[in-house]
Amino acid sequence: MKKYVVGAFRLFLPIILGSFVGFIIKDFIDYNMLVKPAFSPSSVVFPIAWTLLYLLMGISYFLLKQNKKEDTENESFLYYAQLFVNLVWPIIFFVLKWYFTSIVWILLLLVLVIPMVLHFYEKNKSAGILMIPYVLWLLFAAYLTIGIFILN
Repeated sequence: MKKYVVGAFRLFLPIILGSFVGFIIKDFIDYNMLVKPAFSPSSVVFPIAWTLLYLLMGISYFLLKQNKKEDTENESFLYYAQLFVNLVWPIIFFVLKWYFTSIVWILLLLVLVIPMVLHFYEKNKSAGILMIPYVLWLLFAAYLTIGIFILN
């Protein structure tokens, strides 16, 4: 029974925490009022994209940890550290409106995520591949963040 609870926790934690942060910031989101760079998606895209990315993140971590007895090379630390940094970014950007700080924060997130994804891929190819959309989205989000900082 404990194995199933731990598995469900690993699978759904990113979605649960992401939803909680979304609830916290919902009244502060002014995305439609900002001057945005080229290729900026509609605000409708973000909750869909993040739900999918959080689901892929949970599946990836679940696959990585499945049938593993020990935590090698601090993979849990990397995973939870990047998740924390990820969840703080919208608060910095939307609630505090610290656009420059949000650039630094998202670059920190990429510094955490890229080695994590490479490690995941090394240990479980499927887990690593499932994280590729996350890296691509973060690169796009960094572009949007920089563009919004410059234009606003």
